[in-house]
Amino acid sequence: MTEQEHNEQVENEAEQAQQTEQEEAVEVDISAESSQVEELTLALAGAKEQTLRVQAELQNVRRRAEADVEKAHKFGQEKLVGDLLPVVDNLERALASINAEDDANKAIIEGIELTLKSFIDILVKHKVEPVNPVGEPFNPELHQAMSMIENPDVEPNTVIDVFQKGYTLHGRLVRPAMVVVAKA
Repeated sequence: MTEQEHNEQVENEAEQAQQTEQEEAVEVDISAESSQVEELTLALAGAKEQTLRVQAELQNVRRRAEADVEKAHKFGQEKLVGDLLPVVDNLERALASINAEDDANKAIIEGIELTLKSFIDILVKHKVEPVNPVGEPFNPELHQAMSMIENPDVEPNTVIDVFQKGYTLHGRLVRPAMVVVAKA
């Protein structure tokens, strides 16, 4: 082998070694980038999942807040209604106690009846409904038993008289009806 051939062979080997080193470096770079891509993909998936959870929690909070506001609107009047019900009771008692046959009382009776009617109309307009359970089975969720009387004409545990009407607001009990119940 001549010196020139030897030099060419050494150059070829050097070029091959350099090319091999470059290929290995490229493989290391690709491997590092591939690993980095995997890490970033996992981080992105985690961020997406966290975003979905936060959005779901936000939606739940919004729904709860809307429900609370609706409930406050619906039942915010409960205390006021409870305070006004004795006025209705007093008007009803006034009508029951006044002598309707006396001509002097006719105008008073008419005034009380009109006042009571307008009062009840306003309560009904605001979803306040009376609980007047005469003849119905006793329900401890809506009625408060004041006494029990034997009455063979009605079924046991049937409401036979009402001392004081109960009222509900949007279906929720504001005041139970005070009732007399038939004994078993």
